[in-house]
Amino acid sequence: MSSTTKSSFVEKVLGRIDVLDPQDLQSFVERLVRERSFLETLFNTIEDGVLVANSEGEIIYLNNAVTQLFGYDEVELMGKSVECLLPDLDWDFLRAMDREGSQGLVRREFDLSYPKPRFIRLYAAPLDGHAESSTGMALILHDATEVREQTYDVIESERIQALTLLAASVAHELGNPLNALSIHLQLIERELRKLQPSSGLVKLDEYQINEISDISAKLEKYVNVAKGEVGRLDYIVTQFLQAIRPARPNSKKNSLNDIVEETIELLRPEFNNRGQSLKLDLVEDLPLAFFDIGQIKQSLINLMKNSMQAMSTGGELMIKTGEAGDGIWVSLTDTGCGIPQEQIKQIFEPYYTTKEKGSGLGLMIVQRIVRDHDGRLELTSHGSKGATFRIWLPKDERMPRLLKDDLSKE
Repeated sequence: MSSTTKSSFVEKVLGRIDVLDPQDLQSFVERLVRERSFLETLFNTIEDGVLVANSEGEIIYLNNAVTQLFGYDEVELMGKSVECLLPDLDWDFLRAMDREGSQGLVRREFDLSYPKPRFIRLYAAPLDGHAESSTGMALILHDATEVREQTYDVIESERIQALTLLAASVAHELGNPLNALSIHLQLIERELRKLQPSSGLVKLDEYQINEISDISAKLEKYVNVAKGEVGRLDYIVTQFLQAIRPARPNSKKNSLNDIVEETIELLRPEFNNRGQSLKLDLVEDLPLAFFDIGQIKQSLINLMKNSMQAMSTGGELMIKTGEAGDGIWVSLTDTGCGIPQEQIKQIFEPYYTTKEKGSGLGLMIVQRIVRDHDGRLELTSHGSKGATFRIWLPKDERMPRLLKDDLSKE
């Protein structure tokens, strides 16, 4: 039976509730009980956790999968706050989305340490995405531990192999002419030394000596510039090869605000050419965090370019930083086309792209870098009004955090 048929049936009965005789009313109640029993059986057979919270953030429904994921009985969880169960969940933001009648969908990823280590993907959406009132939120918890363990190494291996082959080809094609240029520049230097008056190879008057000395000095300067550029190109090729090979981050205490500002200055000309504006809301005295400068800058560049392309021509990118718990964060909110709900689950998959010339690796690389930092990459889609990517980084090396032992005290 379709949802439309069920809704029509309920509305018709409620519209005639005052004229129903006891037998009809009993039949109606029995039908509702059967439908409720059917839905509960259905939800309890699926592997994903289904959790419903009211407008106050209190748990009013959960299926068996939720109790298995968190290691608590239904009695212990019912009526408790979602924030106690999911301390990293920004419930204030979800409540605001519910209150405004947003049709957006929030995607989060986090690790559970209790009752056993698990990797969870969470999807949250208002129960009624059309009404501007607080009706509560529906949360889907997907245990992606086995999938990640089975596919992550394979994906990384395929990505590395493909990019390494490309890099090797590029390095080979660039390496040969660079070597040739370097050799010929050395030969030019050797010939220039023969023109020095001290070499004794030529007998010239003072005017000729001065003129040749000036020309020789200029040529030597030009050769040195050319050698420097050849060396720079060789360095770029080397860095390119290193960048595509996954490496553990060289994490130290750094300023996230400084890295954000450096990245903005690097990409500002591109934003200006597209007629796109940048707005900053960086928290002053933001604590230092534990991260690799080069890798986090690469992540920010990828996300900023992603927002730039999502906005096409025009638009605005808002970049914020802040502190949350034992870490700090940076968020990028654009006014682009947004991310449809059907693409949310695929957006971080390798080689998946909606761009004509996209590689489909940008967001996956960002996700890998953030995970290697023991951080979190969060995505919030604002329907057709844009999207927000948020990187959370720990202030220090993170230690496993367990859930509270006794939720009944909350």
